[in-house]
Amino acid sequence: CVTRSEFFIAVGDEFGAVQGRSLLRDLVIQKLGNRSADQALADGVAPREVWFALCGAMDVPEHRWHGAGLPRKTADTP
Repeated sequence: CVTRSEFFIAVGDEFGAVQGRSLLRDLVIQKLGNRSADQALADGVAPREVWFALCGAMDVPEHRWHGAGLPRKTADTP
């Protein structure tokens, strides 16, 4: 399960804040019923489903689809 907040973290991490926001608003995705990610979320589509559809539409390598939005591990520092 991906929460909305995890979804938005994942989008920012993968695409950057500006491009990510633009993609959510402007990119129409066939797998989401020819809706944008924003429209699909507003219509109640699960964030996980929207994330996978967005990744597929943007040709994100599948190994980066999972684990997105999870807290990053911090490096050990002295």
